[in-house]
Amino acid sequence: MSTHAQRERLLLADLLESAGPNAPTLCDGWRARDLAAHVVVRERRADAAAGIVLKPLAARLERVQAEFAAKPYEELIQLIRTGPPRLSPYALKQIDEAANTVEFYVHAEDVRRAQPEWAPREVDPVFADALWARLERVARMLGRRSPAGLVLRRPDGRTAVARRGAPVVTVTGEPGELTLFAFGRQAAARVELEGEKDAVAKVEAAKLGI
Repeated sequence: MSTHAQRERLLLADLLESAGPNAPTLCDGWRARDLAAHVVVRERRADAAAGIVLKPLAARLERVQAEFAAKPYEELIQLIRTGPPRLSPYALKQIDEAANTVEFYVHAEDVRRAQPEWAPREVDPVFADALWARLERVARMLGRRSPAGLVLRRPDGRTAVARRGAPVVTVTGEPGELTLFAFGRQAAARVELEGEKDAVAKVEAAKLGI
């Protein structure tokens, strides 16, 4: 039985393939080729991928990612589709599921929602709950740069506090949409925001996410 991460991996590969290397994405300044290179480097070059979170290593990451982006696009897609090498930590199903479920979901939507006439995709309840469980765990980290108190709320009333403070902005939506919002894709997320007008505007423009 395939996992959430495995299904999202294949969907991401298919979307990147059909979009083509020069298609826009929601990742600022990245085309589909750049996004594909990022995914491959993250899984296959741990020495460079550390630059995603460690600023002193950012230049190395940029250089290695550019090297991968120069490879044939079809090769990058195949590397994503086949997954990490056997000795990679990501090759372990539990680590893959924990680390890549949200990663691949967000990047799949980065490709989908940058295209004209996109429509929200149907997310089944089990996957929605999986996204919500992960969002609850990392909400504070993702919302740490919010300029106002930030509460994420599902339509059924369940909430996660992304940042304490006042005034408070409450963002209501399905787990997948809240995930995109918290990961900095506010403009593309189908959500409703409640709060003081200025606070809402600041949260919509804030650099949320990792």
